[in-house]
Amino acid sequence: MRSVLAYSSARILLFVATVAILFLCGARGPLLLALSVLISGIVSYVLLSRQRDEVSAVLTEKAQRGKARLDESKTKED
Repeated sequence: MRSVLAYSSARILLFVATVAILFLCGARGPLLLALSVLISGIVSYVLLSRQRDEVSAVLTEKAQRGKARLDESKTKED
């Protein structure tokens, strides 16, 4: 679960940094938020691909374990 927290924190930090930089460049209001979402999304796609893969692996593993437990409990009921 640590990788999920690290990835989420990195995404938030990238967004905040993008907002700050665009604010200093003169963007305001809805334009500031729209550009920040777009730019931080692109940057995180490039820079955080390894962390995103780790998060995906962790979540997939948890989902598979949950499904296995559910299948096991269904088998016990029969």
